[in-house]
Amino acid sequence: MKIEDFLRDIPDFPKEGILFKDITPLLLSHEATKLCLDTLVSTLKDRKIDKVIGVESRGFFFGTLLAQKLNAGFVPVRKPKKLPYKTISASYALEYGTDSLEIHIDAIQPGDKVLIHDDVLATGGTAEAVCKLVEQLGGEIVQVNFLMELSFLNGRNKLTGKEIFAAITY
Repeated sequence: MKIEDFLRDIPDFPKEGILFKDITPLLLSHEATKLCLDTLVSTLKDRKIDKVIGVESRGFFFGTLLAQKLNAGFVPVRKPKKLPYKTISASYALEYGTDSLEIHIDAIQPGDKVLIHDDVLATGGTAEAVCKLVEQLGGEIVQVNFLMELSFLNGRNKLTGKEIFAAITY
């Protein structure tokens, strides 16, 4: 079984020229989901993780599973005005526009060991913004991990000095 066999290509979504990698077929299979989770955790053995950040919205699926598997807390990072408590924010550019993300001001404590998870590393803007939020709150980033990396978009270039892991690379 291969994780990529459970991903579906959707052309021209969310706009023309984008080839969207749909993970919902993966989520429909408990075997594929387990394989993916085990792959994402494989490079974290014997490493302390206090918090797992899941990036809105597809990063929530495996982010919560990773937190449970690693005995860590889960922190949602969301789009503006979606979190109910006081937040800090960071803006970013992505392959089809710009946006910003927010995190609760008390979600990360100074010295917390943090795993950041999102579904896709594309241009790197989203991950870079989340790293800035974690560091602003005093967290230490252990790894930034992804279900898939679109290497041709060079997103790693925005994450210099960070350990990066992707279960699948295109």
